[in-house]
Amino acid sequence: MGVCFCEVRRSGETDENSLAGQGGQMLLDQRRGEILEIIEEKGFVALHELVERLQISESTVRRDLEYLDGLGQIRRTRGGAAYTGDSLTPFEERHDRAVSEKHRIGRATADLISAGETVLLDGGTTTLEVARCLAGKSLQVVTNSLPIANLLVNQPQIELILLGGYLYPRTGVALGPIAEAALASLRVPRLILSTGGVTEKGLFNSNTLLVECERRMLDAADEVWLVADSSKFGRGAIAPLCPLNRIHRLIVDRGLSEEWQNQIRRAGVQLTLVD
Repeated sequence: MGVCFCEVRRSGETDENSLAGQGGQMLLDQRRGEILEIIEEKGFVALHELVERLQISESTVRRDLEYLDGLGQIRRTRGGAAYTGDSLTPFEERHDRAVSEKHRIGRATADLISAGETVLLDGGTTTLEVARCLAGKSLQVVTNSLPIANLLVNQPQIELILLGGYLYPRTGVALGPIAEAALASLRVPRLILSTGGVTEKGLFNSNTLLVECERRMLDAADEVWLVADSSKFGRGAIAPLCPLNRIHRLIVDRGLSEEWQNQIRRAGVQLTLVD
């Protein structure tokens, strides 16, 4: 089987016109991400310090802090903010978290996929484990993830379709208008989706550009499987993706609390607990 490549642009090679419609939101995500990193690094940051470091207005900082507080990432305090959650970290660092749980989830998910199927794999450390366990099967795999593509490119039984676009440097996934246009032309039986966090309001991820691409993935798939370790539950992230009932199946380790198990089932989601 062969490999089909769509155009991939690295972050320094991005066509400015292709991102014109996304630019304002990208700047918003970057600013909020920077605020989160500063608070994480220091534990507590005064409001005036954020104003000085970022060279933005106090009212803008207050709005961003209120947004992050609502996600549970920080806690607003008198005159500043304290760190309480998890920020977006580089792919290599995230890959080292909950390694055994992710591997078991990856193996269980791969065992549920039959030879000859077509699957769309979202970028992420847990979906990377799924891809690792798919090696050797005769499949068609569609992905926007360079780490996944690099893993599967030399698998002769896998027909690999790599979606192109703006290559987001911290995650190695192709995003933006080019990737979204490619997804709009596809129809796949199953999407294997990752997430930055899950609350009672639904799934969240690390930035709006990523979420917009994942929404196109949701639209392209007949069935959606979420793969996530139990640490993701009860934790939000910057950008909302979709409600819980948009997912057909959740594959998760047995560290998921009974309360969350019941909530997942009430949402009509098939639950697969991995030993």
